[in-house]
Amino acid sequence: MTRETLISLINQVFVDKFELDPADLTPEKRIFEDLELDSLDVVDLITGLQHTFGIPLRDNKELLQIRTLANIYDLFEKLVQEHPELEEKLAKKP
Repeated sequence: MTRETLISLINQVFVDKFELDPADLTPEKRIFEDLELDSLDVVDLITGLQHTFGIPLRDNKELLQIRTLANIYDLFEKLVQEHPELEEKLAKKP
């Protein structure tokens, strides 16, 4: 899976959950300050990412370090590398 595909899937969660303009979703954007998400929004974000990627995130300590979209992109790139079956699952999604 290319990084561009991964970014597209992640950005789609932001668009679907928070009605953000895809043009505003750039790697340097800060989750709280720039995208104006709050802690309850982050719960919705994690739920949306779990649903999209089919991987549990609740116990993932790296989520606590996320500040920007680039951090999310990097984390999910790492998760896909660590769990090659994710790529196959995602390829089957409509």
